[in-house]
Amino acid sequence: MKRLSVLVLLSMFAAAPAMAQNAACSATSADGKPLAGAAKASHMKKCCESNAKSADGKPLSGAAKKSSIDKCMKG
Repeated sequence: MKRLSVLVLLSMFAAAPAMAQNAACSATSADGKPLAGAAKASHMKKCCESNAKSADGKPLSGAAKKSSIDKCMKG
């Protein structure tokens, strides 16, 4: 349990750069109109997955990646 809590805590710090990049993930269509519903969710998930990187730029995996994507989707 202690290892899991340390892993979650570290993944939160690793997700900080991805959260900063979330501003680049704007949910707008090609013509500038805001996306809604399933199109918005799909776009945001794809963008968040591509931005799930550690502080040194390496792609995240496992629980850290899931935590990063979840935070990005909420933000």
